[in-house]
Amino acid sequence: MKEKFAGQALALGNNIDTDQIYPGRYLALTNPEEIGSHCLEGVDEGIARKFPKGGIIVAGTNFGCGSSREHAAIALLNMGAGAVVAESFARIFYRNAINLGLPLLVCKGIGGKVESGQNLEINMTAGVLKNLDTGEQHQCETIGEYAMSILEAGGIKPLFIKRIKEEGHDS
Repeated sequence: MKEKFAGQALALGNNIDTDQIYPGRYLALTNPEEIGSHCLEGVDEGIARKFPKGGIIVAGTNFGCGSSREHAAIALLNMGAGAVVAESFARIFYRNAINLGLPLLVCKGIGGKVESGQNLEINMTAGVLKNLDTGEQHQCETIGEYAMSILEAGGIKPLFIKRIKEEGHDS
C-alpha cells in the first residue's frame, strides 16, 4: 500500500449496510471477480460495472452496518475500490476490511462534502483527504500502527505469513 494515492470518488449516503454492499443472494459465489461484479447492487445495479479501478468510496455514517459477512469487504476490493472514507464504520466491517487489506479512513463530517466523479487524494499516514477538484482538505483520523502494518502487508494473512518466514518457522 502506498502512503498517498488518488482515485475518483463514489459518494454514498448513511447506513450503507452489508446487504447493500454485497446482497445475500450471491453468498454462494466463490470467484473473487464474480463477487466484485455484484458489489453495491443493493444501492444501484450498475455501480460495479462503472466503478473506476482504484476509486474511493465516500460515505456518511455507519458504513458496513448489518451482518458481519466478510463478503462485503471482499466485494469492495474485487470491484476495485482503493479505499473507503466515511464518517463512521460498523465495528465488525471495519476490522474485516482492514484484515483483508482494504484501507478505511474515518473522517467526521465528510458526508455530503464530496460528489461522485470528483478526484480525490488520500495521505494515509497523515490521515488527510484532499479533493483535487475543489482544493478542499479534510482531516481524518489516522490509522493505528498495527492496522497500518496490516494494510501495508496487504492483509492480516500476508502479514502473518511474512512474520512466520522472518522468524524461520516456515519449514
